[in-house]
Amino acid sequence: MHHLLGRQVDLLHRVRGLRLLFFAGFASGLGTWLAFVALTVDVWDRTHSGNWVAALLIADFLPAIVLGLTVGPLIDRYSRRRVMIAADIVRFAVFCVLPFTTSPGQIVALAAVAGCATGFFRPAVYAGLPNLVKDEELPSAQGLLQATDAMTTVLGPLAGGVLVAATSPDWAYAINAVTFLLSAALILRIPAGLLQVAQAATEGHWRDVAEGLKLIGSSRALLTVLIAWNVGMLGNAGVNVAEVVLAKVSFDAGDFGYGLMLASAGFGLAFGSLSVGAWIEHREIGIVYGSGFVLMALGIGAAAVSPNVWVAAGCVIVSGIGNGIAVVCNALLVQRGAPDRLRGRVFTVLMSSNYAVLGLGMVVAGALTNEYGARWVWGVSACLSALAAIVGYSMARGIRNQQVVEVQRVAEPV
Repeated sequence: MHHLLGRQVDLLHRVRGLRLLFFAGFASGLGTWLAFVALTVDVWDRTHSGNWVAALLIADFLPAIVLGLTVGPLIDRYSRRRVMIAADIVRFAVFCVLPFTTSPGQIVALAAVAGCATGFFRPAVYAGLPNLVKDEELPSAQGLLQATDAMTTVLGPLAGGVLVAATSPDWAYAINAVTFLLSAALILRIPAGLLQVAQAATEGHWRDVAEGLKLIGSSRALLTVLIAWNVGMLGNAGVNVAEVVLAKVSFDAGDFGYGLMLASAGFGLAFGSLSVGAWIEHREIGIVYGSGFVLMALGIGAAAVSPNVWVAAGCVIVSGIGNGIAVVCNALLVQRGAPDRLRGRVFTVLMSSNYAVLGLGMVVAGALTNEYGARWVWGVSACLSALAAIVGYSMARGIRNQQVVEVQRVAEPV
């Protein structure tokens, strides 16, 4: 692991564009999770209504579902750097306005606007990354970005909880606004040509949308992500919904136990993301991908039958490692399976399908948790992860670990 970290630190040192993207992602991710706590607390304190909290959570990912099926080609047609900077500016404006809101409806509406911006930002990052590094360095680079994201999910909520408790949500909103400005400033220093081989020419918006869908249907790598990860997302939905009940009711571990399990998952996710690069160099991606789901199934299943929260937290680290491996493999399959001119729209479509499945899974998981309890829901989630392992390995077996190369159709600069 020490040797692997040394290689990744060297990669950050050598590749300036990756380094700028890494710190931009860390800054905005940390602020986002810090503000997530503030938003949730703010809405709850104003309404004391679980329905309003649910509306806030839905507003965060619902825009990504709509965007992925309608405007994904814009990420390929326009400068990806401009798309990312514009998304950061929009999110900066949202969090500047939030301290002046007077109703929970306004908060949810602004959260939806921020969700729209994120729906453009994340696919643009993933689509542009393969152009910053050599193909053989792509697994390590993707692992670094994913590990950064995982660490912000651990540090951000902790910092947000302390800050909101000591001050007010407004301070968290202000700090998050600054992180988006910092992110935009860092991305501005990356030459636009390094994030995009060429801007895609358009044959009409809806034809562009159809072209992305057609590519997903004809590519085994992309179909693998669409089917296997959506099965895995159903399992993740059950884990996410029932986790607080498992910690506080099944284990009687209170808020501390819930926080411990969340932190353990984040740690495992970061470790898995960082370690998978070297593994992919020496193994077929189908084996690595399937193994990630196997670790998820084992960790979730073992946590479901654990006698206490401490044992469960150790099991959650294992499932988090598997999650990190699978997430990096997802990105690699898309980055290597889609040519640059179509990569942005493919990412948005796949992300929208994932969010849609996650949302539906959460609705079902909530009802099942109320009816049968958290342990049974986690048991079902473990079975779904095992099914995803079978599907993922079967579909990804034999896929080559090289990036698609295609002659680009160049558009006029926008």
